[in-house]
Order: sequence, then structure tokens, then C-alpha cells
Amino acid sequence: MMPTIIDLLNEPITLEASQIAFYQKHKYIKIKAVLDVGTLAYFNAVIDRKVKEMNTVDVPLEKRSTYGKAFLQLVNLWREDEEIRSLIFSRRLGSIATQLMEVDGVRLYHDQALFKEAGGGITPWHADQYYWPLSSSKTITAWIPLQATPLKMGPLEFSAGSHQIVEGRDLAISDESEEKIQEKLRVTDFEHVIEAFDLGEVSFHSGWIFHRAGANTTDQVRKVMTVIYMDKDMKLAEPTNEGQMNDWKAWCPDVKIGQVINSPLNPILYER
Repeated sequence: MMPTIIDLLNEPITLEASQIAFYQKHKYIKIKAVLDVGTLAYFNAVIDRKVKEMNTVDVPLEKRSTYGKAFLQLVNLWREDEEIRSLIFSRRLGSIATQLMEVDGVRLYHDQALFKEAGGGITPWHADQYYWPLSSSKTITAWIPLQATPLKMGPLEFSAGSHQIVEGRDLAISDESEEKIQEKLRVTDFEHVIEAFDLGEVSFHSGWIFHRAGANTTDQVRKVMTVIYMDKDMKLAEPTNEGQMNDWKAWCPDVKIGQVINSPLNPILYER
């Protein structure tokens, strides 16, 4: 890895007060030029290679469920590749997550590569934290496109401020969540934000904001890497659904309910 890439990843970013205020109000933000062209090209190649190596899905798109059509999903790549680990453990990204959540530091919950294949379908409306057995809402996901992402490629969409809505939080990603949450959002005043992502632009969104993504109507794969952060003092909560039970076993092994989630899979990535 080139020294310039390492230097960039290790360099914290100081946000403007207006950026933190925007996030606190809307629970999402898009920040331009977080990563440069060379860094993105490097990780585009590295992560693409690892996804191809690890992917076991061989069912044709047309025969998959709505969830299966949405993306190929590979998790905790930081444990599989030292180069990818350097991106996931980036102080640059961790510093942004810490400031936006207004906490003293952040732990890793897990990472995910989300590759929406050419012709891949929508990602239905949902809130991530439905799946997470966590004791507070101090969670945030960095959504890192590895290429410029125009509307026709299916960038992430947000319902700004929709973290205030409780209805729909009990729905997994599905046709039902798309229909019911869309109907609920339709009769509210929350702005539906649909925008392309420039090369180097990264979004950050909280666990309870409702979001979705359109279909990828191009002939190219939409490659995205995500890092899910939580407050470094986050405790494990009693699971309320099967998804949370599965997440407890997968991402917080050996942690007991009520304990700080400090397993080997959940290292602190940044502290002020």
C-alpha cells in the first residue's frame, strides 16, 4: 500500500459545527472528498478481488428474493484481508463517526461489502437497528461507494429526520417493509433525499433513520463498502427478534446482556 494512502487513512478530519448540527437534525449526512481518487481505485480493486473470492451466491438474479436481488453481502472483511483492515480501522473515518454522534469514541460493530450487481433490484425501505441488540441509538454507518454512483446505479436514499418515526422499526428488509414504510413516509413531511454520489463522497447515517436504494440499471456493479460504528461504551441489550439473536452470536460473541460490547470483534477504532 502506498504511503500516501496510509497517511490519508490515518489523518483525522475536523468537521464544521454546521455539519454536526445537520447530522443531529436529519440523522444522515453526505460528505464530499472524504477519500481521494487513488485511495478509492486501490480499495475498489482490493475489495472486488476479496468479494469474488468469498462470494458463494450462484443463484441467478431472477430466482432470488427481493433481499437477494438487492446486493451481494460479505461481512467482516477486516478479518480476511490486512489491506481492507486498514480502511475499516481508518482514523479518518472513525473521527467523523465520533464527531457526528457526539461521543468520546467509537467501536466497530462490523463491516459489510454491499455489491449491487448489474440489473440488481431495489433495497427496500428499512432501519438498520432492527437487527442490532444494542442499548442505545448511538450507532452510525459509513456508506463508502468505491466509484462515482449516479442515480441509475442505485445510490443510498434517505428519509431525512425519519428516525423520529417508531412505526416500521419492527420490519426486516422485505417487500413488506418497502410497502408499509413507504406509505408511512408518504403521509409525513420528511424529505426523501435521492442524490448521486460523487467519487470520494461518503455518507453517514444513524441506525434508526429509514433509508433505501434504487435498482442498478447499469451494466456495471455498484461496489460499496460499509463500516458500522457504535459508541465505545455501548452495552448489549436483550434481543427482541430473531435477527438480533443472530447478530448477538455473530458480532458480539461471549458478551453478556448489560455488558459493554468489548469482544475481540468489537475493537475501539477511534477515541478523542
